[in-house]
Amino acid sequence: MNHKGVDYMVTTTATPGVWKWQFRIGDEVKTGRTETRINLLAIRRVQLRIDRELKKSEREQAF
Repeated sequence: MNHKGVDYMVTTTATPGVWKWQFRIGDEVKTGRTETRINLLAIRRVQLRIDRELKKSEREQAF
């Protein structure tokens, strides 16, 4: 999947309601897990995380 030019993936785990996610911004790979029974909510949470990381990256480049 792609959000604002960042490729990411969200996959299920063996535990019901737990999702693994991963994305890369530049050379940095971010991974994590989120708990929800709704797959669209898991996707949205990753997109929000990508937004935060992109904003953080923009601030760091400004200095």
